Amino acid sequence: MSDHTMTFRLGEGRKAVAPCTIVIFGASGDLTVRKLIPALYHLFKDKQMPPSFRVVGFARREKTDASWRAELRAGLDQFSRTKPVDEAVWAAFSANLHYCMGDLTDTAAYARLEALLTSFGSGPLRENLLFYLAISPSQFGIVAENVHRAGLLHQDGTAWQRLVVEKPFGHDLASAHTLNSELTRFATEQQVFRIDHYLGKETVQNILMFRFSNAIFERLWNRDSIDHVQITVSEKLGVGDRGGYYEEAGAIRDMLQNHILQVLALVAMEPPVSLEAEDVRDEKVKLLKSIRPLTPEDVAKQVVRGQYFAGTVAGQPRPGYRQEIKVKPDSNVETYVAAKLYIDNWRWSGVPFYLRTGKNLPLSASEVRIQFRRTPNVLFAAQCGDKLDPNALTLRLQPNEGISLRFNGKVPGTSLAVRPVRMHFSYDSEFGAYTPEAYERLLLEAMAGDATLFIRRDEVETAWSIVDSIRAGWEGKPLTNHEFYAAGTWGPIAAEDLLAQSGHAWRDPQPIT
Repeated sequence: MSDHTMTFRLGEGRKAVAPCTIVIFGASGDLTVRKLIPALYHLFKDKQMPPSFRVVGFARREKTDASWRAELRAGLDQFSRTKPVDEAVWAAFSANLHYCMGDLTDTAAYARLEALLTSFGSGPLRENLLFYLAISPSQFGIVAENVHRAGLLHQDGTAWQRLVVEKPFGHDLASAHTLNSELTRFATEQQVFRIDHYLGKETVQNILMFRFSNAIFERLWNRDSIDHVQITVSEKLGVGDRGGYYEEAGAIRDMLQNHILQVLALVAMEPPVSLEAEDVRDEKVKLLKSIRPLTPEDVAKQVVRGQYFAGTVAGQPRPGYRQEIKVKPDSNVETYVAAKLYIDNWRWSGVPFYLRTGKNLPLSASEVRIQFRRTPNVLFAAQCGDKLDPNALTLRLQPNEGISLRFNGKVPGTSLAVRPVRMHFSYDSEFGAYTPEAYERLLLEAMAGDATLFIRRDEVETAWSIVDSIRAGWEGKPLTNHEFYAAGTWGPIAAEDLLAQSGHAWRDPQPIT
């Protein structure tokens, strides 16, 4: 055993990670080079990988172990979160990388994969298997069936096998249900790890810690103290070369169905009975099921879509969505969506949750703003009027991760002037600049068998039912003039009107230097 593996330490509060083999289907793809291998390299460098492991890439292109390693090494120069790459660490890590050429539909290729795994020995490197499906969802069922038939995926036994699948997980409720059924023909629900990289972000995970470990906020986290909640995920980039994908997905499928509803669930869920995976996921599902169903009439009043036209972002000209590559010149696909949702449970009755996401906005940022109720309109409110801001708590998820509390303070001097002030907690300032990439955390949790940060079948299907009801309300309706917005602005006029109906206004994320 090398010095590196001998110094393996179990992270505080983390489950043990047993020796295993990670098989990446789609090993020639962008995700493998940009995210998966850099994440595994950093886990190895930080001594968080199991004491022994193998990584096997499975793809159609003809490569040797050496040529695949060389490709990954070149990619690491570009995508590693630390520079330069440590050559000694890479040498030790890359010795565990192997390549298996084969088509996903070729049963003989799976026999070669089985032979390669058997060559690692008869112990956990052959039996403990993490299959990462970095491929199209239409191929998930094919791979699950073939690894099962090759004797590599069992539904019981002392060893473990798991399937990690990427989004998009279906394109509506019916397709998600079909996909789930295909996977669970050959694996149990406990073996399926549906990944959403957003849940691997440090500050997203911190939402539960912040909520349930701080008495001063936990007691305020309800309809009595909170006026409304805003969740914003804004993107500075346009669709770029993803026009073909976006024509099928749109903003609602690309972002709202997964990332934003996941954040909403964590912000609003009830405290779980424990931090065990199923207890946390039970509460997330309960929350999503508590969202008030939307009829087509509700959608017209509570949901806004938008599409960008040509404009400028940070001084750079941007084409309109309909001028993007692989986009129809008369496309009605939304690049922006905003929704007003209500949660019909005891804690949140009557509190509106405003969600929005869009492309070609002024700033890339993700944040949750909890806006508290105003003080009674006496004393200072009567004298200061609109200058007396309601208190607000902002959880900045990315970039410049942190938490801000906004409250009112008296301006020094003889007058009774008031000004909103801010207390800010920065992750970088408090804990240092290091924040692990989301895939590092998620891969480690998948190897450990901890499904807390992964999405359960009923969670996926409940989220799709919400999105399907919105899409049904849009069916056959073209975009109106109020639903277009210039690239570089914060969205269409209709989105401003959505909040103005209730006397609210969007609070746009601000650059943090």
